[in-house]
Amino acid sequence: MTVNFSEIFASSWTLGRLDMEKAHKRIRGFKFAARSSAVKSSGKLDLALIFSEVPARCAAVFTTNRVQAAPLIVSAPRIRKGFCQAVLINSGNANACTGEAGLKDALRCSEMAAQAMGISEELVAVSSTGIIGRPMPMEKLERHIPLLIPMLQSGQAKSVAEAMLTTDAFVKMATEEEEETGGYGILGIAKGAGMIHPNMATMLAYLLTDARVDGEFLKEALRLAVDRSFNCITVDGDTSTNDTVLLLANGLAENSEIRKGEPGAEEFVDKLTAVCLELAKKIVRDGEGATKLVRIQVDGAENEVAARTVARSVATSNLLKAAFFGADPNWGRVIAAVGYSGVNVDPARIDIRFNDILLVENGQGTGPAAKDQAHEVMMQPEFTVTVDLHMGSGSAFYYTSDLTYDYVRINAEYHT
Repeated sequence: MTVNFSEIFASSWTLGRLDMEKAHKRIRGFKFAARSSAVKSSGKLDLALIFSEVPARCAAVFTTNRVQAAPLIVSAPRIRKGFCQAVLINSGNANACTGEAGLKDALRCSEMAAQAMGISEELVAVSSTGIIGRPMPMEKLERHIPLLIPMLQSGQAKSVAEAMLTTDAFVKMATEEEEETGGYGILGIAKGAGMIHPNMATMLAYLLTDARVDGEFLKEALRLAVDRSFNCITVDGDTSTNDTVLLLANGLAENSEIRKGEPGAEEFVDKLTAVCLELAKKIVRDGEGATKLVRIQVDGAENEVAARTVARSVATSNLLKAAFFGADPNWGRVIAAVGYSGVNVDPARIDIRFNDILLVENGQGTGPAAKDQAHEVMMQPEFTVTVDLHMGSGSAFYYTSDLTYDYVRINAEYHT
């Protein structure tokens, strides 16, 4: 197939509608395409491409699962070289636990995309999400991957977000913008609903910015942002084989290069973290069958590590998550999870609040009226459970969801 590549990418920067929930954001030099390749039997979008007009500096965080899918094995060493120009994504098939054939298929997919775009294969990352253990339907992908290229347009990120979905109920996008020093934007696209648990989850997330960023600082910024967002969420305690967060910075904005310790560095990390946290919260809100998004806030721990350990223990308690679903202010499940976290605590100092309702003071319940008020809080789709240990100044948070009947139904029927 012959494509006039110069005509497709004639403009030096693009402006598009990058988030249907927010105003237009200017993210220069990124284009998007998505189509149905019939990998999904439903006929919905299942194949997507993200392209940067110039090679972008990149950084990534991948799953900690020892079982890793073929696309990760192909993409990780390429990303470590520091540059990426295109990301090819398919849903409906994870290409995981598919052996040598799966690895060859991932390589073939990246080869086809690179040839169609006229770029080096080393600049192409591949991602897959879906059912584990099934061979890739290469006859479909070989037919449809080249067809993505003439479809590339600015402002079509939402179609990519749709093509990534598996059991997700809605697309997940977020944006931030800096206007003071030359101006740059950050766009985030993610998918994820089940198998959500640090470190990382069954999720794909792509972060795109036109900012000029030093390569080493880009890696540090991503680690910080992921640690404060995607690694602070849980739905069901499972970690997937395909988890990927990939950050591309193509440098087409007019800002001075952002370097560690220099002006603009802290702001870049804050904006990147804000995008990641918004995506992370949307993933938990979309937890399979979930009806509630709950922030677990732990204060007064001996240090931040202790606070995070307690927050994680509370957030992952299935008994408590079931109580969230039933709007049952069973604070005993909260304090029990604090106690088995392994962190040094004094039960007689612990306070627990549901939003601003003091349910437990100095380790003891505050009475029926407070429980009734807490029940009303728990009827809301979002609320916060705050645990104050009164042991020090350490604080941390986690986001979790409730555990519902639908979670069991979805995962009883979803073949992995």
